[in-house]
Amino acid sequence: MTRRAAIAAPNPSATQAGLHALGAGGNAVDGAIAAMITATATEPGIISPLAGAFINIWPAEGDPVVIDGNVEMPGRGADPARFGSGLIECVTTYGGGLTTYAGPGSVATPGMFAGMGLAHERFGAAPWGELLGVAATITGDGFQLSHTAASYFELVAHTIFAWDPTTRGIYTHDATAWAPGHLIRDDALVATLRQIGEEGAASVYTGDIAARIVADMDERGGLLTARDLAEYRPVVRTPLRTTLGAWDLAANPPPAIGGAVLTAMLRLLGDVKERVSPAHAARVMKDVLDLRLHRVDVADDLEVAGHELLETIASLGAVGLPTSQDTAHVSVVDSDGNACAITASSGYGSGMSVGGTGMLGNNALGEPELNRRGLHALAPGTRLASNMAPTTGRHRDGTVLSIGTPGADRITTALLQVLVHFCLHGETLQYAVDAPRLHVRHLDDGGVRIDFEESAELEEALTGLVGRSSGAVVPLHAHERRAMYFGGVGAALRTPEGELTAVADPRRDSATVVG
Repeated sequence: MTRRAAIAAPNPSATQAGLHALGAGGNAVDGAIAAMITATATEPGIISPLAGAFINIWPAEGDPVVIDGNVEMPGRGADPARFGSGLIECVTTYGGGLTTYAGPGSVATPGMFAGMGLAHERFGAAPWGELLGVAATITGDGFQLSHTAASYFELVAHTIFAWDPTTRGIYTHDATAWAPGHLIRDDALVATLRQIGEEGAASVYTGDIAARIVADMDERGGLLTARDLAEYRPVVRTPLRTTLGAWDLAANPPPAIGGAVLTAMLRLLGDVKERVSPAHAARVMKDVLDLRLHRVDVADDLEVAGHELLETIASLGAVGLPTSQDTAHVSVVDSDGNACAITASSGYGSGMSVGGTGMLGNNALGEPELNRRGLHALAPGTRLASNMAPTTGRHRDGTVLSIGTPGADRITTALLQVLVHFCLHGETLQYAVDAPRLHVRHLDDGGVRIDFEESAELEEALTGLVGRSSGAVVPLHAHERRAMYFGGVGAALRTPEGELTAVADPRRDSATVVG
């Protein structure tokens, strides 16, 4: 008997792939893997196959588990002269302006396929080849450029995606952005997906595909080596658990930063007896993000620092804390009660089409926010910081939740607000996702401001908010309603009676299906 499932994913192609996996005998894990792999192929610029990922699985029978397939610092055995090189500075206006670095030197060791391979081995039910095969078929038919991807290319087509001739030829119109709906097809990527389906995830790390990746990196001055790929291992981790109202929530643990920050915020707000106001939520965001910026992001050991963040919050409580683009998400819950949440990131994109495989490289080494200690400063083999926070949950009545979002450092604040609305205030899941959001942003000059979506209620609640350490009024910056900047939450839900629901975020092109 085929399981049913609720699926929230970046586009209809991804939800179609998820349903195919269910039809092939799969469960929530298979559906999520098929949907995410398809998304990495059909949402160029937003995500790519050579990404890092966290896979949060809460089986119907058993405890939740997180499989860490995040990116690593490469460079094992590399010429020391390569460190600090191979980077192309790119300035964009995204999110009010940011500088990132593309090029071969920005590509970290990818972990997504390794993580998915382990998740499938431990929890999957459909054949691996089916999951990759449907992604290849959908990609091979050609796909229309989504509004989300097209809006990102408007900002970076002339920089990140212009320097590599192959990338520029497929994904741009002579270094200008294609319009939404433009049909894209890359036969090299289709062949690579089929090869990974036939040979297994190991092909990316020790097989023919790995050899092609390494040869290209050697030729163009990247840090990624054969040893980096061969020695990469996904890690099974025990998730962080938080009680919020009647919900038990599980998030990815350190060394990922996102799950620890989200957990810290939830634990502070979970103690509040009255309704959480926007101003209260903003104060908690600022306190936790201050602590993260000055203690966690610059730490030698992110795993230790992440746990210390939680211990500090537990000891200090909600008062008096010291002040000191690109991702994709898939949520699936199946009719058996299995939940799977996958968030994957390739940073803002390296712009590099790697080794004739059709796969675009990540730029995790070129993201300043993930490399607070400096670009190329980490030791090879070190897991990079991550804002990703895929989350699963169970209500005491048996309701099952899978939820997550893209959005860089807005991931944790977006999820915090949705979970407060849904789990604590008891509002509907769709209302919780649609409600206007805010985000406390640290500025390059050391100050902070509150970004918020245009809303008279939010503006009134936040006006005059005073920083605890400075005593000064925190400046506000209004964005248009439902701005892509504030993430793109996707959630799936199963009630105790077996009713399935999937919810998508109007801030980005996204899709849901129940089938």
